Amino acid sequence: MAELNRLSEAEYLSAPKIPVTVILDNIRSCHNTGSVFRTADALLIEKIILCGITATPPDKEIHKTALDAEKTVPWEYYQDTAEAVESLRKSGYRIYAVEQVEKSIPLPEFAPEAGEKIALVFGNEVKGVHQEVVNRCDGAIEIPQYGTKHSFNVSVSAGIVLWYITQKLRDREHHLSR
Repeated sequence: MAELNRLSEAEYLSAPKIPVTVILDNIRSCHNTGSVFRTADALLIEKIILCGITATPPDKEIHKTALDAEKTVPWEYYQDTAEAVESLRKSGYRIYAVEQVEKSIPLPEFAPEAGEKIALVFGNEVKGVHQEVVNRCDGAIEIPQYGTKHSFNVSVSAGIVLWYITQKLRDREHHLSR
């Protein structure tokens, strides 16, 4: 781990996290859920909220792609995604659906504020983020796409959006600390 400049599990658990929470809205595939755990671990994401039919750890299928990240990234479960959104809103989060909807913000134009707590909702592999949940969000972020397909796999979307946003937040934090 030292050769790769990686944290031990104990160091990871005590490391400061990026103020971003992921909400998974009815994800069918445990492999997608596990991939999001692994991405969240790699980027020091604060926590994951699993909703509806999304499986929860411990689960051998989640573990196949999470590779123990399900043990390091804090997670919670809510039966109802809208309830999770409202709970985070009361805790001061700005909530964004990652979805192709009217008035969505193209990802390259999304500019999070330094210190802003953000929650990102990623939706079901077929149906996306439920409309009721989209309606409760402060906005929506869309990944520009140029081919014949109009969506990415949910775990790929999570990887793209989380990497981009965490880099923006780190850049802002670094800029402000100068």
